[in-house]
This record gives sequence, structure tokens and C-alpha cells, in this order.
Amino acid sequence: MKKLILILLFSISAFSQKTAMAFDSEVLGESREIIIGLPPSFAKNPNKKYPILILLDGDYLFDPFYGTLNYGAYWDDLPETIVVGISQNKNNERFDDSTYDEADGVPSGKGAKFFEFIGTELLPYIEKKYPVAPFRMIAGHDITAGFLNFFLYKDNPIFNAYISLSPELAPDMENRIPEQLSKLKQPIYYYQSNGDGDIKKLQAAINKLDTNIKQVTNPLLNYKFDNFKGASHYSLVLYSIPNALYQFFDTYKPISSTEYSQKIAVLQSGYVDYLTNKYDVLSKNLGLKIAIRVNDFKAIEAAILKNKAYAELEKLAEIANKNYPKSMLADYELGLMYEKMGDPKKAAKRYQSASQLEEIGDLSKDSMMEKYDDMISQTPQK
Repeated sequence: MKKLILILLFSISAFSQKTAMAFDSEVLGESREIIIGLPPSFAKNPNKKYPILILLDGDYLFDPFYGTLNYGAYWDDLPETIVVGISQNKNNERFDDSTYDEADGVPSGKGAKFFEFIGTELLPYIEKKYPVAPFRMIAGHDITAGFLNFFLYKDNPIFNAYISLSPELAPDMENRIPEQLSKLKQPIYYYQSNGDGDIKKLQAAINKLDTNIKQVTNPLLNYKFDNFKGASHYSLVLYSIPNALYQFFDTYKPISSTEYSQKIAVLQSGYVDYLTNKYDVLSKNLGLKIAIRVNDFKAIEAAILKNKAYAELEKLAEIANKNYPKSMLADYELGLMYEKMGDPKKAAKRYQSASQLEEIGDLSKDSMMEKYDDMISQTPQK
């Protein structure tokens, strides 16, 4: 029976929770060390769900991945994520864990057991113990990067996103992976990298795999390849990590000034639809359901005002009411609509109503009353 035993460390701070533990595996017939990194907000948000990142070579990949994710989450550019590192540095475990049959190019021996361990023991344990979103990532380096590709050999891969750092590919993998990717029936994110200072014997197969994947036309595939100039086999890891994560979570980021100016402000209509579609994609592809950010509301509001599409403020108010029903945001948007459409009386009523609700963002009770007084002064007296 599987059990977890605290063996190494347990540290909790305002910024992170990191625990090293021993996992007794029935499949492997041995105890394996895993490192679990919980998001900064974990204790304060018991109902929040988080993506999962499984790290092969967790001994040295854990800290750079965990640090990058926490940094990105601090600025709300990346979602908080549960990180699980599998230690593989003891007794050359990383090589034994990645064993495959030279003839048919699939996991064999200890490699087959390790493959099963991840899918049937480790992931179920993590998903039972912690609140997780249905978005699973896996990452590895050289031989373990090659190994993680075996999960794509399945018709319904258990991982949604793959980070392959300078992979040592199994036989015919440069052909089998593109073939599988062309048949995808679910969205898959795939990132691989190397450097011009990388190990020469790995580069030919990596470049061939890149060439073949780029010929895949399946719209469900989100693929990126980086070849870093001046990067060695080891330094490319630090170049790759933020690139991979920002590729996967590009739709998660708040609306930036570039996105606003190049994609939103130039629209002729459909500003609110753009906003709802942005968050629908986030939910559908990444399994993340979050309230629409207040700053994103303000960006759409600015585009509406810029293009004088004032009627869309009513639709924006409807979305605001669904996301922040106790706040003044919805009534504020309606008040703004009536104000811009030349009906100060109705605008005043909405601003007054807003002043009785919860403050949000830069909207305050005082600012709503100022708007109310301004509209009253413009209302014709009988």
C-alpha cells in the first residue's frame, strides 16, 4: 500500500510551500523521493484549482521551474501551479527509469514500470490529495525529455503539455511523434529546445523532429521550438523554462498594452465578445476558470469609449454582474453608458446605486457620488 513519509524538509513561507517526501511505489517495488511545491495562495484558497507540472529530473529542474512559476504568478502572468518533481539522481535512476526497447522504441523493463508509476500511482495521488485543474504538464531534460514523449504514443495522452529540453530521442521518435500529433483529438501544447553549443549527437534527431512537427497541420497542436545561440546542453534549460511556460499560458496573461492597441482598439465592434472569448479559451484549453480581471474590464471599457460604441457598455455590465455581483462595477458601467448617450438622469440613478455596493478596483463610493452629483447638475429641472 502506498504511503507518503516526510523525510527531508518542510518549509512554509509567505511565498512558497515545498516538501520533499518518500513515495512507496507498488509498481516500482521501491520508495522514490518526490518534491511537491504548492502555490503561494494554497492555504488561503482551499477551493481554487491549480494546473499540475510533473518534473522528471526533479533534483535539478525543480527550483528553476518553481521559481519561474512563482515569479510569473506574482505578476499574474502565469497561473499558480502545483509542481511535483521526481528525484532521479540516485544510483543513475534517470537512466534506468528511461529504459526502452531498442527494437520497437517503447519503454521496457524499469522504463515501462516508471511509465506506469507516473500514470497510475503518482498522478492519481496528487489529484486526490490536492485541488487540481484538468491541465497536466510534464518536463524533462535529455534522456528524460526523450522519455516523456512516450506519453504521446497513446491515442488519448494523459498530459496536455510537454516540455522537452534537448531530448535524447528513442529510435524513430522523430517520425512517430509528428504522426501522433497529426491525429490529435484534444489540444496539445508541445515545446522543445536545444542550443548551438548542445551535444552534437543529439542535434540531428532534434532538428529532424522539429522539421517533421512543423509539417503537422492539426489546429489542436500548439508547438514551439527554440534553438538558442551560445547555449550549452545545460544553460539552455534556463533559457527554455520561461519560454515554454509563457507559450503554454499565453492566453492566461492579462490584456497588455500591445494586445489592447493591436487587437482590441482596432476592432469595429465586438469588444465584449473579445473579452468573453479570451476567458472561454482559458477555460476550454487550460481548464482554468477565473473571474475576469478588473483591469481587463477597464481595457474593454477604454476601447468602447475610444470607438464610441457606447451600447456595448450594457453588455459589459451584464458580464460584470456575473463576475462581481456584489460590486459596483455593473452599475458603474450602466451609468457610464447613460452618461455617454446623453441621459444624465438615468446615469445619476445608476451611479447612486453603485455607491451603495462594494468598491472594486479604482471605483470607490466617493467617486460614484461625485459622478452622481455631476449628473444631477446636468439633469434638466422641472
